[in-house]
Amino acid sequence: MRIEVLTGRRSLSTISLLILIGFLVLGPASGIFLGRSWAEEPEEGSPEYYMKLANQGDPDAQYTVANMYRNGQGVPKDPVQGAKWMRKAAENGNNDAQFEMGLMYDSGEGVQQNDAEAVKWYRKAADAGDLVAQYNLGIMYRYGRGVQQNDAEAVKWFRKAAEAGYSSAQDHLGGMYDEGRGVQQNDAEALKWYRKAAAQGNSFGQANLGVMFYSGRGVIQDWKLALKYYRLSAEQGNRTAQYNLGLMYEHGEGVKKDLVEAKKWFSKAAEQGDEDAKARLKDLEGMKP
Repeated sequence: MRIEVLTGRRSLSTISLLILIGFLVLGPASGIFLGRSWAEEPEEGSPEYYMKLANQGDPDAQYTVANMYRNGQGVPKDPVQGAKWMRKAAENGNNDAQFEMGLMYDSGEGVQQNDAEAVKWYRKAADAGDLVAQYNLGIMYRYGRGVQQNDAEAVKWFRKAAEAGYSSAQDHLGGMYDEGRGVQQNDAEALKWYRKAAAQGNSFGQANLGVMFYSGRGVIQDWKLALKYYRLSAEQGNRTAQYNLGLMYEHGEGVKKDLVEAKKWFSKAAEQGDEDAKARLKDLEGMKP
């Protein structure tokens, strides 16, 4: 599962601390009359400035205060307070806060983890056009988290985000066509969406596009192009692509056979826990390059 996690998407202004200035006021007959102090109006951009607006019901300020507490910017870090203010902003219609509230319930940040609540808030943000929320909602339907599993609904939400250019959704939509989940299986459509994701540098899209070229599904088989896309993905750390690249070097497919290179890529995949890569390394022990 590849859920995007974004927090605090609206940047905070530089935080300045409010200075309290005390003045001594002289009385006409008795010398020093009394000491008096007062707070100036909060400086714009300070924690007090945002807190004042937040308490007045401003949803954007509430969103900012929430992220101040989440990140410990100008106030002590406090996930519970972060969730409290994020909820206020979300309930007052701030779409970024609605998305963040979904993430917080998804991960259990400052609240008890709750898939159904995550779905509720993702849906509000998704309906408002948030691409990552649309993608996350697709994930929830795809895996039946907080909602009844429904591939057709997953496709619906992946498509909305994919058509708007979100690469992870493009890769997942390609996967749905690849496997025939929620749509009729279609290699050409799978290839189309993998290409779009790969063109944006999405490592999963690149790896999946490599598979299509390797096996000749939806396209003329081309091992050199498979090698190209596996390498692009592997260099970003995708362990499946690292393993596949190792296999191509091991067997000399689309490239000259090179056991040193094969072991290099198997090792990278194995370091990330890939069991197949560990097995290949064991099999290659003692073999001459």
